[in-house]
Amino acid sequence: MDECIKPLLERIDALLRKTITVIVAIDGNSGAGKTSLANQLQQIYPANVFHMDDFFLRPEQRTAARLQEIGGNVDYERFKVEVLDQIGKVERFMYRKFDCHTGKLSAPIEVVAKPLNIVEGVYSMHPTLVNRYDVKVFLTVDKELQQQRILMRNGPVMLQRFIKEWIPLENRYFQAYSIKELSDFVFSI
Repeated sequence: MDECIKPLLERIDALLRKTITVIVAIDGNSGAGKTSLANQLQQIYPANVFHMDDFFLRPEQRTAARLQEIGGNVDYERFKVEVLDQIGKVERFMYRKFDCHTGKLSAPIEVVAKPLNIVEGVYSMHPTLVNRYDVKVFLTVDKELQQQRILMRNGPVMLQRFIKEWIPLENRYFQAYSIKELSDFVFSI
């Protein structure tokens, strides 16, 4: 276990002793390790993990006005209704992932209630969602390491798309909504 996240684990443990359901958001830079941290937490605790990448806008939602909205390139409305509004209220619920390759929603995925629920990904702390979390984590990474990780994970063509399109959109969102400053924990993993 990475010692740097020990304070996070202590906070989660304290919350789990006091309440039935805890929701943790992990936001931050592309390539900073959000999915890895979520997976690490899932190995320690019985937890559900939800990925904001599964809630990108469907093609018909990609209007000029929506794409100009800061943080508007994710379907935060659907995420709120299908996931956040269900956690802690029902034993089981269903949601659908958006498949970027097909441009369609998946078949419904069943979720069984667990004490810890982790929402990971850029835009997870969008203003319409941020007040629903018990713990907010922001992950950072320096530019060179970020590009190395994205290159290894996504290849050279996608790295260029990240550099020219997605990273500037993320940075605009982080700055406009003070995401790092709203966070309970800031880590560089």
